[in-house]
Amino acid sequence: MKPGVSTYSLVDKIVSRQMGVLDVIQWIADQGGEHVEIVPAGYDLENNMELVDAIRLKAEGLKLDISNYAITANFVAGDAQACEAEIARVMKHVDIANRLGVKLMRHDVAFRPAEEMTESYFLGDLDRMADACRRIADYAAQYGITTSVENHGHYIQASERVERLIRHVDLPNFKTTVDIANFMCVDEDPIQACKRNVPYASMVHVKDFYVRPSDFDPGEGWSKSAGGNYLRGAILGHGDINVREILNMIKASGYDGYLSLEFEGMEDCLTGTRVGLDNLKRLWSEI
Repeated sequence: MKPGVSTYSLVDKIVSRQMGVLDVIQWIADQGGEHVEIVPAGYDLENNMELVDAIRLKAEGLKLDISNYAITANFVAGDAQACEAEIARVMKHVDIANRLGVKLMRHDVAFRPAEEMTESYFLGDLDRMADACRRIADYAAQYGITTSVENHGHYIQASERVERLIRHVDLPNFKTTVDIANFMCVDEDPIQACKRNVPYASMVHVKDFYVRPSDFDPGEGWSKSAGGNYLRGAILGHGDINVREILNMIKASGYDGYLSLEFEGMEDCLTGTRVGLDNLKRLWSEI
């Protein structure tokens, strides 16, 4: 197991231009991270091959793995022509992943508005989503890259839907990036949901949430789950998720890949990420 950090954890510093992605990579290494996950939020790689090469060389110089490359995608927005264009765009990102030197890549699959997140829409979209994922995974196979879907974005977030999509694609190099907290966005018990999806995991995101019931509005800084409960990002180990039990289950499953910390809290992101990474390393060693 290798603990590390997603660049998304420091997106506030990147967007405010207090740090560039190369600074973030250096900072992660300085905190004892063993890998960096590249999430191009606050910076662009699609039209900047010089930065792609600089990221790879920076990580190599620090002996820091680049674990995963994660992008957004939506194969159900628009008609068949729009879907083809989106598949082609994601394939270009597969080329970027290969240039970065990674063997894992996460892409989103679909987003729909709340009123269209029903089972009937999912069943109607399943073949189209699976075909897109299958073609991208086939393309990625030439580089030895495993692609994945994350439990993310409400529509493809419940563990059962993630599992159905993986089984429908039915390729050895299409798996899931398991985010241990994201299941709560669709009001699913994260322990049971992780237990269901970890056998298909190519990557694990580790983060924490504070949770309050739907009849207890905590005020500013909170978002709502699909069922109306209140969620707020927390420093790993400070929130309401039983992180220790989930990590214990992940270790017992035999998973021995990357654990990528994501910090989404209201605290300063350098502090929140540093404390969270220390907690991740400590909790894993104590299990």
